[in-house]
Amino acid sequence: MMDNILHEFKDAWRRPNNALPQIIIINVVVFLVLAVLNVFGKIFGISFISDFVYDQFSIPPLFADFILRPWTLLTYAFAHSLSSIFHILFNMLILYWFGKLIVEYIGNQKLINLYVLGAISGGLLYLFVYNFVPYYAENSNFHGMVGASAAVYAITVAAATLVPNYTFYLMFFGPVRIKYIAGFYIVISFLGSVGGNAGGNIAHLGGAFMGFVYIKQLQSGTDWGAWIGSVMRFFKSFFVHQPKMKVSSQKRAKTTTVKSQPSSSMANNMADQAEIDKILDKISQSGYESLSKEEKQKLFNASKN
Repeated sequence: MMDNILHEFKDAWRRPNNALPQIIIINVVVFLVLAVLNVFGKIFGISFISDFVYDQFSIPPLFADFILRPWTLLTYAFAHSLSSIFHILFNMLILYWFGKLIVEYIGNQKLINLYVLGAISGGLLYLFVYNFVPYYAENSNFHGMVGASAAVYAITVAAATLVPNYTFYLMFFGPVRIKYIAGFYIVISFLGSVGGNAGGNIAHLGGAFMGFVYIKQLQSGTDWGAWIGSVMRFFKSFFVHQPKMKVSSQKRAKTTTVKSQPSSSMANNMADQAEIDKILDKISQSGYESLSKEEKQKLFNASKN
């Protein structure tokens, strides 16, 4: 049984265009590694080691500490509190439900973009309030923050902005449009922004704002996360072997005969993107159910890219 589980994890990790399970796997693996280190650290009296590792994932509230480990602006979004398994459980469930919508409608790369941008915007807002807003600066607990919640909020609000009338069927409540679910989460975080988890709730709001803005910008033709794909491809190039292409003189002759094709292909791509943007606008205004069968198929095909 364990072999089957490991095989499924490996298969999900290696499969291309499988961003949602891969993000969940990273979160689960990080949680398990930190939890195991924490257990052994306490048993053998070497908690300073597990604490040091945990600090590399925890974003500190003060700039003076943050500049010593700036990578935590992103790594905090892949770690969770070790005191309760419900922290990671609820985050991963919400990520799965709303992440599937993002992948279905706008593709895997957009999900990654939202996760990263949501984490960064949540972390930046967290740093801002604890360094420039007197109330938070005076009440800082100096322990730092972990959790994927800001990134998950970005994805949740993005999905609600993209397809606001999409319906989830909730136990005890029945059918509920996701725009109301996202709105409920935002209100809860706003009310909790002066509570015991003030920093976390502030980060939630930063992620939620980014999710809304990202979709609105995407609908207007601007992808704020395009640089993330470029960075990923850059680092991937160090690990994925690119076969060298040999071009014979005969092949060169062939390429000169089709010199005008790239511009034609680019024009087709631009036309396709314009059509997808119109479909997304229609979803935003009237809901997914208003699309024709042909429009749904075009959106589905585009989401594979």
